Amino acid sequence: MEDKNVIKLPVTEDKITAKKRSRPPKFDPEGEEKLRQQNLKRLAVLGEEDASVKRLETLVFGAEEELLERLVEENEEEQTSVLQLEDEEGGGDEDSEGEDELRQQLQPRKAAWVDEDDELEEEVDMKHRYRRNLMKGDAESVLSKQRLQQRMKEQFQKSMGGTPSWAQSSDQKKKKKALDEEEEEEEEEDDLLRRTGNFVASSESLPSGVLRMKKCLHANNARPSADRLTSVQFHPSAQVVMTAGLDQSVSLFQVDGKTNPKIQSVHLERFPVHQARFSRDGQTVIATSLRNKMFYLYDMMEGRVAPVRSVRGLSEARVKDFSVCPDGGALLLTGTNGYLHMLTLKTNEIVRSMKINGDVSGVAFCPDGSKAFVNSEEGEVFVWDVRSSRCLSRFMDDGCVKGTAIAASPDGRYLACGSQAGVVNVYSQEACLNSTNPKPLRAVMNLLTSATSLTFNPTSEILAVASRVEDEAVRLVHLPSLTVFSNFPVASRKVTHRVSCLDFSPRSGFFSLANNKGHAPLFRLLHYKDF
Repeated sequence: MEDKNVIKLPVTEDKITAKKRSRPPKFDPEGEEKLRQQNLKRLAVLGEEDASVKRLETLVFGAEEELLERLVEENEEEQTSVLQLEDEEGGGDEDSEGEDELRQQLQPRKAAWVDEDDELEEEVDMKHRYRRNLMKGDAESVLSKQRLQQRMKEQFQKSMGGTPSWAQSSDQKKKKKALDEEEEEEEEEDDLLRRTGNFVASSESLPSGVLRMKKCLHANNARPSADRLTSVQFHPSAQVVMTAGLDQSVSLFQVDGKTNPKIQSVHLERFPVHQARFSRDGQTVIATSLRNKMFYLYDMMEGRVAPVRSVRGLSEARVKDFSVCPDGGALLLTGTNGYLHMLTLKTNEIVRSMKINGDVSGVAFCPDGSKAFVNSEEGEVFVWDVRSSRCLSRFMDDGCVKGTAIAASPDGRYLACGSQAGVVNVYSQEACLNSTNPKPLRAVMNLLTSATSLTFNPTSEILAVASRVEDEAVRLVHLPSLTVFSNFPVASRKVTHRVSCLDFSPRSGFFSLANNKGHAPLFRLLHYKDF
């Protein structure tokens, strides 16, 4: 039923009101312009905020190179301002106060926290297996905590190659820079000549007392020997060193003093090497053993190892010790019962023999190879003419009971004879050739055990003497003054151990040894500018 009280409006009126409400407002130009200007201002502000955000993101997350450059520039500006303040004098109280503030800022900061227990005096047992390697001698069996801390700090810095740059003070950085410049100069000098000729080089006068030298990486660090080394020798013309030992191998290394990379290693089956030497031209390595008379010839140019199983005219049971003749084409083999045999390498046969009274303990040649000095175990020295196999002269080594080694200087001035008592007599070669009773120029008595190795450097300024009976039994003699260098070997720790062989590089720039630990310690002699 319809409600009579409801009033109904006509439909046409509702439609008219709806149309009026949906009509768009009239266009207002002034209002639109104001609204547009407000929007432009808001966009400008938003653009500035976006730029600052982008710069922050760039500083934090990216553009590392730009950041570093900016920081460097700011740091330089700060340092310049500080230097300007320091250079100004009498600038007034305000300037001095600002300068004091800057100095306070540049001063090193104090530790934020200190443990009082660290300051207590407490002694630490250094014989413990964890701390034994920090001892520098038997007297340091007990150390205080402060000294132990300093020792550990030094060892850490040494293992890390020195104090890190970020932990160095300005004075330390200046000192390090000066040392680096000196090392660069030394490296430039080392790079002057990489190859040397077969001649004796002269040098400026070598000072006595202290020999300027630097410990380098072991010559055979790229391949240490598993057993005792018996031989070490520098190549006569290339920057190469050879090592050989009882581990049945002969190895060649390039010498640069830093890494000393391995060139080649040859293994000789069931052949512990007693002695190994380069031929005079440097193209062949001769290696002998202790067990039989077979020896090896290693041709480095072709990479071929050739065994020599028999030698025509040789009746010896074994070939052990030998010397390379200066003419380069022959070897002088040491036999038994005082015999010496001349072996030519062209045909591997004996061409002549010589004999002395007693057993041979060492052989040394004159520079031209025409004469040979032969030392006997009875302490008598024989002078032989190599070509005619005739004994020219002989004399007794002064005070010697049993001879052990002999060496002649490359310049023909000196002759050194070693004895079982450790005494090394240095003679004039001219006196030994012209007298039957020469007197030594100097008796070097720094060794306490048998002098088993003697070697002159190529400039005839240094004589190296060693004994394989005791650790650190090595001395270097300054020949012009006939005095011993005081700084070798290092007394605080073992470096050389028991030495069986010594050698200098062709121009005395390096010095190396063969020891019982299978290592060949290498030293750079800083007085000499070339290899």
